[in-house]
Amino acid sequence: MQLHFLGTGAGMPSKERNTSALMVKLLDEIGEMWLFDCGEATQHQILRTSLKPRKVTKIFVTHLHGDHIFGLPGFLSSRSFQGGDEELTIYGPIGLQQWIEMTLALSKTHLTYPLKFVEVSEGIIYEDAQFVVRAGELRHVVPCFGYRIEQKDLPGELLFEKTQALGVPKGPLLGQLKSGRDIKLDNGVIVRATDVLAPPQKGFTLTILGDTKYCEEAIALAKDADIVVHEATFDGSTIELAANYGHSTNMEAATVASRAQARYLLLNHLSARFLPSDFPQFLAEAQGIFAQTYLTSDYALFSWHNGKLTC
Repeated sequence: MQLHFLGTGAGMPSKERNTSALMVKLLDEIGEMWLFDCGEATQHQILRTSLKPRKVTKIFVTHLHGDHIFGLPGFLSSRSFQGGDEELTIYGPIGLQQWIEMTLALSKTHLTYPLKFVEVSEGIIYEDAQFVVRAGELRHVVPCFGYRIEQKDLPGELLFEKTQALGVPKGPLLGQLKSGRDIKLDNGVIVRATDVLAPPQKGFTLTILGDTKYCEEAIALAKDADIVVHEATFDGSTIELAANYGHSTNMEAATVASRAQARYLLLNHLSARFLPSDFPQFLAEAQGIFAQTYLTSDYALFSWHNGKLTC
């Protein structure tokens, strides 16, 4: 799994940071990409990467502020021109479907693929054999959600030395065992998958929070998460101002991660008021509360592999 940040700024684009967009690349797991928020000019940001819009099967929108949705009409339209023909599902608050459908209708935009909408409420909003996605409402100035993506436990590795000792031939039978199914050999011997598989591997948990002031709801969504993506629009000197605008500080984001007992924290949605020279101190303030804190930047790529985050 990889996190490819396309926009990490707050409010409006700046020379250093575009507005909110995060691509979660699940290519190794399920051959798909999921986009979280789609601020203005997200498709322009994608042009500077190797990302393929046709691989995006789901878009999750946290809330309806423009810096999180103004890139959607262009992205949806361009996906048609770029070979996208498979269904795309958009998850988001009430009103998102109406806005998108009206925008496409008035601009006479024709999509070459089916578009499906899911109005988000608290609880499980998506589940398949490999993933569960939960939504929880946060505390912003408009209805806003955070998303918790849980990968289900993975089957343990197939222990070839054990299959060889039991006389399992190479071929489809090994695949059946790896998928957790018992098999019967030609000599009548039953080989149980549990006898030739290593213990299951724990899946990852990723929490992506929309705009929010410091709140218990964010901590609940981030509980024991491997990675938490949290907004940090303000710094520790402006706590009251942050709360008034429904936003968080770097130190509040770190406190959420600490109280949730998360493993890594990625600070996102950074205000243009901060200059590059401000960020060492900005990061140090957060790391003083939660050591495994990192700053995001446009085009930054974070990879999750074997229980570790690298960038």
